[in-house]
Amino acid sequence: MLYAVFMSAALPPFPRPQEPVGEPELLQLSAADGPCLRADAARNRARLLEAAARLIAEHGAAGVTMEAVAAAADVGKGTVFRRFGDRTGLLMALLDHSARTLQADFLGGPPPLGPGAPPLERLRAFGVAVLYRSAEQLDLQLAAQPDPARRFVHPSAGALAMHATMLLRQIVPDADCELLAQTLMGYLDPAVIHHLTRQRGMPMRRLESGWIDLVARLTGTGPPR
Repeated sequence: MLYAVFMSAALPPFPRPQEPVGEPELLQLSAADGPCLRADAARNRARLLEAAARLIAEHGAAGVTMEAVAAAADVGKGTVFRRFGDRTGLLMALLDHSARTLQADFLGGPPPLGPGAPPLERLRAFGVAVLYRSAEQLDLQLAAQPDPARRFVHPSAGALAMHATMLLRQIVPDADCELLAQTLMGYLDPAVIHHLTRQRGMPMRRLESGWIDLVARLTGTGPPR
């Protein structure tokens, strides 16, 4: 691989409710995740997410239903619906937790993904990191995709697009970087990754090389030396 980026397939550990959680700047959390959440409600939420993560590990995303999560967490089904709204909301909450870890890496981690590398190198590393994270959590990514009206306005999706836009403005300041970022994010769409890897049988190494080539062509830069 051009970049040795390791993204664990397992969701990172859930923080205890009493522990301070450093939130990356770009990811705006919903009110349910905010610091004012009561301690008992925060404990219930963490327990529900842990139960959902166990179900995914044991049965895949298809095994995550509101009823199954309630039973695994030993709470009433109504508690799960009140906390997450519906199954998509529950799955998106799981993805949000994983997205915070990735976002912390590209906002404050070591280069080339984090600060300290030239913006072009950071953009290449960013796409590779998102590719592998999506591939390793693909079932969850696909199951959690909301309807089109909610999909692109979700905070975690917006944070990724905003980061790509910021890097593009440093590389090609005279371009419409917001639209260019959307083009790049389309390549990283979980549905596209599913089609190319599972339906077309393409190896991840090819998708990684394709990302590097796409960045070079859209920014008018050459391939990495």
